[in-house]
Amino acid sequence: MRSATGIVDPRRLLGVLAVALAVGGTASALASASSGPPSGGGGLAPTGSAPSKTPPPPGKHARGAWLRSVTITEYWPAPESWFVGRLVSAPGLTGKHRIDWLYSAEGVSMQGEGIGLDGRTYHIDALGSGGWITAAGKPTNPSKGWAGGPPFWRAGGYWRTRAGAVTFPLQAGGWFAGVGRRYVPLQGVSFAPGPSLPLRPLQSIAVDPSVIPLGSRVYIPAYRHDGHGGWFTAQDTGGAIVGHRVDVYRSPPASAGDPGQYLTGQRVFVIKPGSH
Repeated sequence: MRSATGIVDPRRLLGVLAVALAVGGTASALASASSGPPSGGGGLAPTGSAPSKTPPPPGKHARGAWLRSVTITEYWPAPESWFVGRLVSAPGLTGKHRIDWLYSAEGVSMQGEGIGLDGRTYHIDALGSGGWITAAGKPTNPSKGWAGGPPFWRAGGYWRTRAGAVTFPLQAGGWFAGVGRRYVPLQGVSFAPGPSLPLRPLQSIAVDPSVIPLGSRVYIPAYRHDGHGGWFTAQDTGGAIVGHRVDVYRSPPASAGDPGQYLTGQRVFVIKPGSH
């Protein structure tokens, strides 16, 4: 999705933004394409220094249970450098940031948090009103399975073209999908510096609390060589994380075109809080 110069082609950004249809949103961050097709292994590199002694896998008498048929995906904070919109002021922030990073279905509004051009972490503090719209400017709702179409943008913070479609000004000049004729504000939205949750790459996961209680220690064999022995803590949730689904929090990949790991039919070992 990125050119040799590292700049996203705005004509192809629509495809990147639309992948949020597949994954919904997590409380702190959503995989930018974590429920996409398998990436062929991915080859995760350890994040940070590995502990001096990685914890062993669960033993025969460990106080937990294996959960089968688990789908494992990945999510990360959205890097502002992947976006192409003009820098704008945002409620709750002192500096300016790229408009599509703030309000699009691939930006902070959906991901929950992101990494700014300054290298600092920011998160959405209040979602505001209105929900989501498609690229054509039609309402769509996650509670109805995005029946209106893939989410493209928040229901505000964009311009409408003459035909009513969503567009926004580009940092390089011009418009994303035609000249904007009317600006649509978004009421009640605000952002804030810092992370929304104290998540740790390759150590935190998002889960369905009805299946894996928050605070559980979870062993994922597929990640046993990730530098932390394959052990995670269930710290996050998300509208798309339902049933036997685990979303692994990680650092952003090298490019927006990398969907991250997508594994099906996995076993994970769950040690519930109080059983450690």
